[in-house]
Amino acid sequence: MNQKGMMLMPVNPSDPSFTLFGDSMRTVTEQRDANNYIFQLFGPQLPTIKTGFFNARMTRGIIIQPHWHTNASEMVFVISGTVVTSVFNPFTQKVMTYRLNPGQVCVLPKGWFHWILALTDDVHLLTIFDQPTPDVVFGSDFLRVIPAEVMNRAYCVDPSAYAQTVAPIQQSTILGPPVSCTNQKQPNEAGPQPKPYPSSYFAGPAAPIPYDA
Repeated sequence: MNQKGMMLMPVNPSDPSFTLFGDSMRTVTEQRDANNYIFQLFGPQLPTIKTGFFNARMTRGIIIQPHWHTNASEMVFVISGTVVTSVFNPFTQKVMTYRLNPGQVCVLPKGWFHWILALTDDVHLLTIFDQPTPDVVFGSDFLRVIPAEVMNRAYCVDPSAYAQTVAPIQQSTILGPPVSCTNQKQPNEAGPQPKPYPSSYFAGPAAPIPYDA
């Protein structure tokens, strides 16, 4: 069973209903507005699939909110537009950030906290997983559910200030910011400025230069 309690169909090639065809435009995962939406093709939609994926369209300033996957690694593949992907490396305690153009990819390891920001109005991307159906933990859930008193006890955060800060987060969401948000800043289409690659990020030959989002 998957995280929503849906039983995956057995894959039997001799079954008359057996199929190798799927349509990633039939199942809507989330629609923020007419220009920002995500479709999916996972095990429940196509039982024979081994690498499920999200099919996303985004406009400038829209973000796939911070989240992580407990059972799957992910590869972001950009079809059109430009995005910035950021992922927290728990081994170096640093955020690794990359600007992606069409044809470029970024790998997001299983369990690593990450997010994706659209820099242009024509973003079309796939996020492909090494599991038929990925589990996901949303930052929106973590932030709104954890008690303010716990944040105070753990980090000496003012509980009243924390509660007020996260009050706008009312439900699980994938695409942000909320339509009602009025204090957002648009990202620069030119993208973030490059910074030197910290030596602690890698061992060996030089790697692509990351960008701070």
